[in-house]
Amino acid sequence: MVLSVVIADDATLLRAGIARLLTDEGMQVLGEAGDAEQLLLLVDQHRPDVAVVDIRMPPSHTTEGIDAAMQIRARHPETGVLLMSQYVETEHAMDLLAGNTGGIGYLLKERVGNVDEFVSAVRRVAAGETAMDPDLVQSILRRPHRGHRPQDDLTEREREVLSLMAEGQSNRAIGATMFLTERTVETHIRAIFLKLGLAPEPDIHRRVLAVLAYLRSASGPSSSVST
Repeated sequence: MVLSVVIADDATLLRAGIARLLTDEGMQVLGEAGDAEQLLLLVDQHRPDVAVVDIRMPPSHTTEGIDAAMQIRARHPETGVLLMSQYVETEHAMDLLAGNTGGIGYLLKERVGNVDEFVSAVRRVAAGETAMDPDLVQSILRRPHRGHRPQDDLTEREREVLSLMAEGQSNRAIGATMFLTERTVETHIRAIFLKLGLAPEPDIHRRVLAVLAYLRSASGPSSSVST
């Protein structure tokens, strides 16, 4: 199936570059927007598989992108949203994570230069999974928190596995990164599901729920922007 995409960024050259990249990878770019209002019109009209959205867009270059992303998820939950930002903005990422169960991603714009990584993120978001930038994951996990959470029962190795799951890595990739066999990775993931109280469901859905629960709890009682 050919994936359909709309792209929103006020930087014309970057927007055109992303469109060309995705087209070359066999995706269908249904439209490009320079602001949030135009983005919402395109999504309402075309119902794409994924919207690639810059967080900061005109007129104020503050929260227009994230606000539009949240509207897209509310109005068209079947459309995945991949946020793009020049900086790690924890607060904005957590706003989107707070109300959804998958089909969301957050990447730094510098990742676009890694074609395989960027295209993989778009495909994972379209499939209802998560694609979190490693820098965002680490920023969230460094935040202080109060009180006991189910995630606190995870071993250090299990937390590392879950962190790599948040980045969207497959079991094979996690194993290669941690020098573990796939069978060992699967054992850790089963333990994670059990400790987080995730009932048996399709594995992809449970992976998404585990990642979102982990990142939400790690963000602490309040959020702030990390740059």
